[in-house]
Amino acid sequence: MVASDQKIRMLQGTVLNVEKTGENKKDAEGNIWEKCIFSLELTGFSKRTPKEVLPPDLKGKKVKLVRWCCFEWHYKTGIRKTLEPDESEAILKGKPSDTVYW
Repeated sequence: MVASDQKIRMLQGTVLNVEKTGENKKDAEGNIWEKCIFSLELTGFSKRTPKEVLPPDLKGKKVKLVRWCCFEWHYKTGIRKTLEPDESEAILKGKPSDTVYW
């Protein structure tokens, strides 16, 4: 397998709100997970990509992020949240996905 020269970019944002959807599932350990919609305000890229600069039209953009939450700390607001590489690329390309939209 050949290694890719493509860099992985991960956006970050500040969590403004966490909305519980009421959709639940139970894992193998018996924990109940609830599907949540996070409202984020984009702030930049993660520390792993220090040379990346957020395009001006995306700075402060508000996006929705779908996540499964179980523990109290999953619901915190005002914290920094890092998006997955595929979610970041969807935003950068202006194409919503199943887990990130605006």
